[in-house]
Amino acid sequence: MNLIRILPFAKKLMASAVQNGDIVIDATVGNGHDTVFLAQLVGEQGHVFGYDIQKQALEETEKRLKESGLIDRVTLFHSSHDDIFNTIPKKHHNHIAGAMFNLGYLPGGQKNIVTKPESTIEAVKQLLSILRPGGMIVLVVYHGHPEGKRERDELLKFAEQIDQHTAHVLEYRFLNQKNSPPFIVAIEKAK
Repeated sequence: MNLIRILPFAKKLMASAVQNGDIVIDATVGNGHDTVFLAQLVGEQGHVFGYDIQKQALEETEKRLKESGLIDRVTLFHSSHDDIFNTIPKKHHNHIAGAMFNLGYLPGGQKNIVTKPESTIEAVKQLLSILRPGGMIVLVVYHGHPEGKRERDELLKFAEQIDQHTAHVLEYRFLNQKNSPPFIVAIEKAK
């Protein structure tokens, strides 16, 4: 297939917005795969701020970062992503290059602990207020469970209403795949 699959496309979008030395956010660290990717992307001079409400996720991410030699480039918060505005140092506000989300539940974790549309939308609002112009928010939406469907619907309703002078919003999905395949909502802050 020549079409780019969802997760590689999410990384490609982030790589287009982030440069060596940038500040970025992993809004849902999960098992740490995106955190490692982002830490590699920002290089030695950059920094990643990561968020998760589950201690298990933070422990797995910290282990993965140490194994990769990237732990010094990352600050992890045992907190919801809707606390971004209050936890990112003010000196980085308006300098954030990007943020990644993987919505849903922690792979291998408890399926009853899921991201919620209220906190996700609030996090996106906060990010739009502190992203630099041209900064990118990439949300991978997993909606194959009841709460995921609710989050999908509310997120899309919110994203469609973002003023085009504030940000450009992209939806990237495969239309003919079964079992509610994940899709991307990308939001680029206007320059």
